[in-house]
Amino acid sequence: MWQFSARNLARQLNTKSHRLRDPGLDPVLSRMAAALGLPEVPVHVYQVAPVNGLAAPDGRIFLTEGFMNLYRRGEVSAEELASVIAHELGHVAHGHTRRRMIDFSGQNALKVVLGSLLGRVIPIAGGWIAHMIATTLAARMSQRDEYEADEYASALLIKAGIGTGPQISLFQKLDRLTGGTALPAPAWLTSHPATDARIRAIEASCKRWNVA
Repeated sequence: MWQFSARNLARQLNTKSHRLRDPGLDPVLSRMAAALGLPEVPVHVYQVAPVNGLAAPDGRIFLTEGFMNLYRRGEVSAEELASVIAHELGHVAHGHTRRRMIDFSGQNALKVVLGSLLGRVIPIAGGWIAHMIATTLAARMSQRDEYEADEYASALLIKAGIGTGPQISLFQKLDRLTGGTALPAPAWLTSHPATDARIRAIEASCKRWNVA
């Protein structure tokens, strides 16, 4: 199932993306590449409207066209986009994307098994309870992944001489940029930690590393 999902995602990305080339972004990408000891950090643009960044199972990094439009309009800076790229590199470095796809397969299997077992004991609510248990476990793993990717991004941005300022300022803009107006779901059910919690974690990392 993981291999099927990975191939399907790769096909979608291949048909709807192109290599990112931008004079304003090239310098910050070069600084991150130098910090990583790499000749370059290749980034691709995924031609969809939502504002997002993503790391593919094969290790490629993508920014959506929606994010690039914000950059072109001057609503986010090159350094803020670099913080998104650094975050996605963190997912690659920690192996999160591949593990998430495997976890998704396991989550579906867990729902089936729990639903079957609980359905015998609680005929009406058993399936719903199984769904909630599997979803909660997945959300907790996903939140942990986000904190790990944030910490990786902070370290990389500091090493590249960019600092965590753009990372924090982008988080502060995040709700407005994505047009989020709906009431937030409970923190333990969301895939991403609350923005203010992520900012506090970044600041705590800087304090631990003795970085101003």
